[in-house]
Amino acid sequence: MIRVLHIITRLELGGAQRNTLYTVANLDRSLFSVGLAWGPGDELDSEAMEIEDLERFEISAMTRPIAPRMDLRALRDLRRAIRDFEPDIVHTHSSKAGILGRTVAHLEKVSTVIHSIHGWGFTPLQSPAKRRLFLAAERRVARWTDHFIAVSQANIDQGRDLGLLGENISLIRSGIDLSPFGYSSDPAPVRRELAIPEGVAVVTQIGNLKPQKAPLDFVRMAAIVASSFPEVRFVIAGDGPLREQVSDLANVLGIADRLHLPGWWRDVPALLAATDVAVLTSRHEGLPRAVVEALAAGVPVVATAVDGTPEVVREGVNGFLAPPGDVERLAAGVCTLLEDEDRRRVMGEAASQGLEEFDIDVMVRRQEELYQCLSCRKS
Repeated sequence: MIRVLHIITRLELGGAQRNTLYTVANLDRSLFSVGLAWGPGDELDSEAMEIEDLERFEISAMTRPIAPRMDLRALRDLRRAIRDFEPDIVHTHSSKAGILGRTVAHLEKVSTVIHSIHGWGFTPLQSPAKRRLFLAAERRVARWTDHFIAVSQANIDQGRDLGLLGENISLIRSGIDLSPFGYSSDPAPVRRELAIPEGVAVVTQIGNLKPQKAPLDFVRMAAIVASSFPEVRFVIAGDGPLREQVSDLANVLGIADRLHLPGWWRDVPALLAATDVAVLTSRHEGLPRAVVEALAAGVPVVATAVDGTPEVVREGVNGFLAPPGDVERLAAGVCTLLEDEDRRRVMGEAASQGLEEFDIDVMVRRQEELYQCLSCRKS
């Protein structure tokens, strides 16, 4: 029996968090004993508490911001969790948990340490000083990492360019449950709930209202599209600290009556069934779950060409790409799809092709194979 402890910073509503929870819930219990350590206080905590046959370690000091006193407490509590669980493998996720978790695993001489890159912790939105700090920390803990998992080739290439990665890395896609997207859902209930008239086109972005997702760019893009298609409705399904700014900008640009902000939407397949064009305006990503879900639902995508997104959005085939921040180019892609229903249909039909590697059960099985392979090497 291989003992695997997953460590993640927080359980917010996000792709990395959902995939980690699915993994710890679905690892083969005849082969693995599974633990999870995380900082409590977010939306997905309740799901973690419902997983059967899982040892849980709530690390109350684990927070996203850099906070030396709290981080030292988190290190102490993670050390206690590792001593209690006695893992053969520590598998870390996200930048803070990745740095703290790998540090403690090294100190405790854990046999095998794995880190999943869901997008690097140093980003274009950070100050130069903060970016240098995160990069230095990543370089330090990379030496204590036996193997990396990346969700996109772009993250692998970037890591190698920066000297963070060698050959000890596997590309394992961020998985989703493809089955709910394989049937035609009735869009009427979603339209009724959002008060969107039948026959009116819907442009949707799914993601948090944080700087990474650049929701203000979505509003600016929507205003350009609305000038040509005044009846179109726009939806941002998500929440976060920029919600008020999004609402204020929509008022300033005169589209508040056409922009819907319903908060987090649990039934994503149903929302996508009511969507004509999916958009993602992110400034950086690993490989965005929202894009893969839209494509699985047969919805063409207009997105920024950041990190792993161009690995799934094929220009002119299942969507259009634009440089990050280029709202005019994003709007042009959306307008092209709105004005040509036949092209939108053809690109939608192409959208779901070739997504087999994103099946969430394939993701888990590939991780199991990696755990077994690495454990055999260490034995």
